[in-house]
Amino acid sequence: MSEEIKTLINVAAVVMALSLITGGLLLALAIRQVKKIRVPANAGLVATLQGTPLLVVLGLDLLDLALDILAAPVSWVVLDYLGLRGLRTVTVIEALIPGTQLFPTLTVTWIASRLMPDRLSLLVQEAEAHSPLRGERAP
Repeated sequence: MSEEIKTLINVAAVVMALSLITGGLLLALAIRQVKKIRVPANAGLVATLQGTPLLVVLGLDLLDLALDILAAPVSWVVLDYLGLRGLRTVTVIEALIPGTQLFPTLTVTWIASRLMPDRLSLLVQEAEAHSPLRGERAP
């Protein structure tokens, strides 16, 4: 193996380890601070994001970066524990799509939900209207 490939693998391993540690610490801190977040059970994506602390989305994005596809079950359990069921499906789908780990999708969506909630709500409604899963909701 060439030196460049070894260096790339080492850098990726360090980034993944640091992301795992930082993401885990952020989520542990968030869970300790908020216990269960009170978001209505039927809240949509935007309303759920608006009720979610930044530490939660940052931690989930860092875990997604560190664990790749293995972040899906971890995210599901964390979001279920926090009472953020409206984010479970989106987070798991994002974790399962290859290549999205490098982009902090949940954090960017969290920022958009605060800067332009009406526009984001409209985009989500349009996406749901064209979805083959239309009418199905996460429990």
